Amino acid sequence: MDELNYLTGFANHFATEALPNTLPQGQNSPQKVNYGLYAEQLSGTAFTAPKGQNHRSWLYRIYPSVSHGQFHPMKSSFIYNISATEIPISPNQMRWDPLPFPEQPTMFIEGWLPFAASGNSNLHQGATTYLYACNKNMENEFFYSADGELLIVPQVGKLLVRTEFGLLTVAPEEILVIPRGIRFQVKLFEKTARGYICENHGASFRLPERGLIGANGLANERDFLYPVAFYEDIDTEHTLICKFLGNLWQATLDFSPLNVVAWHGNYAPYKYSLKNFNTINSVSFDHTDPSIFTVLTSPTAIPGVANIDFVIFPERWSVAEHTFRPPYFHRNVMSELMGLVKGEYDAKPEGFHPGGVSIHNCMSPHGPDAMSFEINCRIALKPKYLDNILAFMFECSLPWIPSKHAINSPLLQKKYLDCWKDLKKRFSL
Repeated sequence: MDELNYLTGFANHFATEALPNTLPQGQNSPQKVNYGLYAEQLSGTAFTAPKGQNHRSWLYRIYPSVSHGQFHPMKSSFIYNISATEIPISPNQMRWDPLPFPEQPTMFIEGWLPFAASGNSNLHQGATTYLYACNKNMENEFFYSADGELLIVPQVGKLLVRTEFGLLTVAPEEILVIPRGIRFQVKLFEKTARGYICENHGASFRLPERGLIGANGLANERDFLYPVAFYEDIDTEHTLICKFLGNLWQATLDFSPLNVVAWHGNYAPYKYSLKNFNTINSVSFDHTDPSIFTVLTSPTAIPGVANIDFVIFPERWSVAEHTFRPPYFHRNVMSELMGLVKGEYDAKPEGFHPGGVSIHNCMSPHGPDAMSFEINCRIALKPKYLDNILAFMFECSLPWIPSKHAINSPLLQKKYLDCWKDLKKRFSL
């Protein structure tokens, strides 16, 4: 099958088939299917979850997923078990330079650097974040995480992500979400690729409640794209890699996992272009709270408290008057892990580079650096378009605990705190 033919269309109605008359219709049982296919249900929530929050899909495949060899332990550098950390975590603000591209051939699944974690995947709380850098296609290798859904934020390089549900591409200024348990493979369109991954251990990402914003602001349902059915009938050996309870396991398959001929349901991978985000901002005075830039949220049982908020700071007009426009100095009960896809962040014009990371944990103060503060105190407040900028934040209700890899990395900026050392005493009577 010509894969490129499956990159131009997307199913947003949650039912798609690669062969006609595959999906059961009317009163036909979802387990009664043509072409000798196996019917398999994939559930992303408990069976008894409320209707509006119940996620499941029916997949009609050549082989059922259970047809694999025994899983065996697999060593990997990207495993990070938060419960095993031996490093006392300080409340210091931290920042890192971008992850360099690999010199040796490195597949997507080999190029993850575990960066920070919160909560516990066993208890379905918090998240684990990674940086990735790769330069090689996955060929006969497939991966899935049983520990959480994956939010992929590319910073350099377009990816082809081949999933059980179909094919998706994702490029910088786009995101891709792969729900827990879905098998996939990554190929590169360019020589190298780099970006960020958030493995969400809590409730699945969803759109935030808009409240007074109303029906049309922020991200809109119609802009989220889902794959059309695509399958391959290949009976050759493949390696299936599983992340389960913080460790990697591998098993052997005698066929390609991409053997789903049709599917329907509401549990599936999806992509979203961040350029479609309808930014809401102040048109009078003062800097709005970053929550106004939330694209997706993973809620907790406490109303208004997110397990993870995915927040972006895109290109936008800045027009507020009689105010200080950049982000204000603040301390926050939430913990912030921030990345930069492109451009220059307005509160940190130096030292925060595309591909870099910063962590400001619970109640650790942060805000504009000394240079940005002085400049923005003096400039005339005229309407200004902030172009060539895309920053984002994984904001968590639990503290981010950096991994040993991150703490011991030469990428750690040991003098990050110096960006505030030149703040002057401005008090006068």
